[in-house]
Amino acid sequence: MPLPACSHRRREDEAAGGLRFRRPVRTILTGTLLGLALLSPIEAARTVVAQEAGRQAQEAGRPGGQAEASQGAGQRQQRQASNEPADLRLPAPVTTNHTLPEALGALKYKATAGSIVLSDQAGRPTAEIAYVAYVLDGQDPATRPIAFAFNGGPGAASAYLHFGAMGPQRLAFGNRGQGPSSPPILTDNPETWLPFTDLVFVDPVGTGYSRFLRDDQDLRQQFWSVNGDVAVLSRFVTRYLTENDRLRSPKVLVGESYGGFRVPKIARALQGDYGVGINGLYIISPVLDFNLKADGLPFSTAARLPSLVAAARAAKGEPITREGLAEVEAYAVGDYLVDVLKGPRDKAAVARIVDKVHEFTGLDRDFLTRSGGQPDMTDVARELGRPRSEVASYYDALITGLDQDPWATRASFDDPVLDASMAPLTSAAVDYTRRVLKYEVSRPYELLNSEINRRWSWGTRREGPEAGRDLKAAMALDPSMAVVVTHGFTDLVTPYLETRLVLDRLPATIADPERLRLEVVPGGHMFYTRDDSRRALRDSAERLFKAVGRKS
Repeated sequence: MPLPACSHRRREDEAAGGLRFRRPVRTILTGTLLGLALLSPIEAARTVVAQEAGRQAQEAGRPGGQAEASQGAGQRQQRQASNEPADLRLPAPVTTNHTLPEALGALKYKATAGSIVLSDQAGRPTAEIAYVAYVLDGQDPATRPIAFAFNGGPGAASAYLHFGAMGPQRLAFGNRGQGPSSPPILTDNPETWLPFTDLVFVDPVGTGYSRFLRDDQDLRQQFWSVNGDVAVLSRFVTRYLTENDRLRSPKVLVGESYGGFRVPKIARALQGDYGVGINGLYIISPVLDFNLKADGLPFSTAARLPSLVAAARAAKGEPITREGLAEVEAYAVGDYLVDVLKGPRDKAAVARIVDKVHEFTGLDRDFLTRSGGQPDMTDVARELGRPRSEVASYYDALITGLDQDPWATRASFDDPVLDASMAPLTSAAVDYTRRVLKYEVSRPYELLNSEINRRWSWGTRREGPEAGRDLKAAMALDPSMAVVVTHGFTDLVTPYLETRLVLDRLPATIADPERLRLEVVPGGHMFYTRDDSRRALRDSAERLFKAVGRKS
């Protein structure tokens, strides 16, 4: 889940009783859709890998009875050697026993909430990465798949995938999304992925309960960077697999939004730097190339056009399919781009754009004319809801909220999806961790950490950061690797056409439909909040896991 796009308001941190969620920085989206989209990845931040070469192994949590904690001597020694106050450290891992509902076969599984401590070359702890793992009982680790799930931001915890799509419990979302006072109540998730794969939900440092163990600005600079983040999370995956006897298992990385940008890079790093092969990637609503993201650039507005048309049609109750949007996709990457590149001084070109976009979307002609055929995303969100004094969400253009300043010249509003879901999702995550997983943590839970997003280092190279080359390299090196990318039709944050443009540039030998699929389903950025799309996601994922399991 990314931090949001356009410059609205920023609030101070809100804290109460161990709950805290930071109001996102509005100038940044999914690791900067707007101003930072032209920046680029940090060059070879291998210092993080070197720092962790001398780490001390932390003993993994042993399976236990209901709410029994497992704490090894190695972990106790590591805690004593850290010189950190006890209240800064996470508890020892806790493992609890659970059973899936009868409809899912009443399968028994263990849930472990814990952390892995990373250390520098001198053996000094640098950070704790918190995780929640679900492991089905009685399975052979050599054949049972395991999935590592990452959300986005950068700066987002894994709660979105955990409690929205994949985990055994989920937070129910209404047709109009959530509100801050929506009940933070989790229910059984019939679409959990646990019947076909074990699950590990990972919170990068600074998100969820994961924290630095030293107040060191150099550490922040290393960890909170494109390649540093990849190195740290690759080390986490390697440590978890090693310490839990899962190196033989079929392995899949799952990433949403910026997490979808992460996982091709993590897969490539694991292959080349850590000696760990990855069997598959499941990528949800990703940004694969930030060169396509800067608002106002021709490719950016072109890529959003099919999603805008999908929203307009869905609002009228029309069915949405890729086949039905084929004409719009062809126009977006054809005549639309040609006319946009002619510039706003070519009145005939602007007139053609206005006529066609109005025909497709129903957006006001004067509104389109004022923008030269390239409307700003903030203005589009407001225009979509203007007849009802509402604003549409960037994350799902079908979901609207009240416009708090309908008379204002400039739009200023909280997003009806992202902002409205923060309180219930934060409360649900904290309550579940303490009450169900019996993992009692006193530190605040960071669902969305805007400090990470503000301070993220994108590097100094001239081109923007992208993951397409990592995806291509990883798939070329491993002909057995399978990849699925799934988007929601009405997502304006990471529109599906953007990803299509990246995947279309891959060689045919890599983009074989048997190995690489692009799927688009109803809904927005978090399309899995819809029951039908969550079922489609689950079925698609099961097909991928069965395929990689046969090849392993």
